[in-house]
Amino acid sequence: MRKSSVRRACAALAAVTSLTLAATACGGTTKKDVSEENASAASDAKANPDAELKKGLTVGFLPKQVNNPYFTSADKGGEAAVKELGSSYKEVGPSSATDTAGQVNYVNTLTQQQVDAMAVSAQDPGALCTALKQAMKNDIKVVTYDSDTKTDCRNAFVSQAGAEDLGRTEVQLLAEQIGYKGEFAILSAAQTATNQNTWIDFMKDELKDPKYKDMKLVKVAYGDDDAQKSFQQTQGLLQEYPDLKGIISPTTVGIKAAAQYLSGSKYKGKVKLTGLGTPNDMRKYIKNGTVDAFELWDPAKLGELAARTAVALVSGQITGKEGETFTAGDMGEYTIGKDGVISLGKPTVFDEKNIDQFDF
Repeated sequence: MRKSSVRRACAALAAVTSLTLAATACGGTTKKDVSEENASAASDAKANPDAELKKGLTVGFLPKQVNNPYFTSADKGGEAAVKELGSSYKEVGPSSATDTAGQVNYVNTLTQQQVDAMAVSAQDPGALCTALKQAMKNDIKVVTYDSDTKTDCRNAFVSQAGAEDLGRTEVQLLAEQIGYKGEFAILSAAQTATNQNTWIDFMKDELKDPKYKDMKLVKVAYGDDDAQKSFQQTQGLLQEYPDLKGIISPTTVGIKAAAQYLSGSKYKGKVKLTGLGTPNDMRKYIKNGTVDAFELWDPAKLGELAARTAVALVSGQITGKEGETFTAGDMGEYTIGKDGVISLGKPTVFDEKNIDQFDF
């Protein structure tokens, strides 16, 4: 086993000697041998829903970007759940939402530190795969949350809500606000963001419905989840399309920056803005009439579910296969769907009537 006394002795020895000497001192069993053995065992693993949840684990969280209010909230939810379950929590991550190489390095760091599981919000669908596969070969359970990677590069993906629900409802929200008529744009995060692109695909599919025949998507702009760039992209959209009636921004950084620009411009109340935002970020813009309504899930609950999924995987209650079920504490029972996807639930719409009921 990865956490056995022999492996611990190896790790300690490797810290003060060369890798070659460490392997020799441990009876000739190399890391490659152990990795191949673990990979084989993992592929044959069967879920035991009655297995007891393990304690004393180390669960690492790797968001797209640290110090981002959205991920701070999500990861606090993960931290609380990990500690409640009797295990240790740690967070690492890049300061930029586009530092894919940095994310790869952090995956490698968590692997070298021999965490039991890691929860990762992937900046790019494929760039982390080699590193994540290496982690899994080292018997580390990998959960993606918020933004997925390729299905064979993780054990399970905790989705904020059904991707289809999110994409379609954002179009529906904007359509109601602009009377199903006029030009609109999308202000997304990074061009490679898996979750954003999936939602946008469903937005485009929703627009095929004849009831949207008088609505036209004129551009998808990218703010890279950077407040200043998103602010500038909003300004650029309005200059380029003077007849713009609305903007959908499926990113908490983007919608806040767009609202900031609109609230101080002649477009306030005239160009409708919706998308995904946090109540604390958007409250002032709801109250001053810049924004009518937007939606999101509770990011703290997303982080909590990612943590509980990780511990359930390490404990053997689930393996990530479709149809498996597990109980996520007070959150209730969840069923793993196709391709190892676990959906948190439907998004919540926030407006002037309910926004003061939420604090995140």
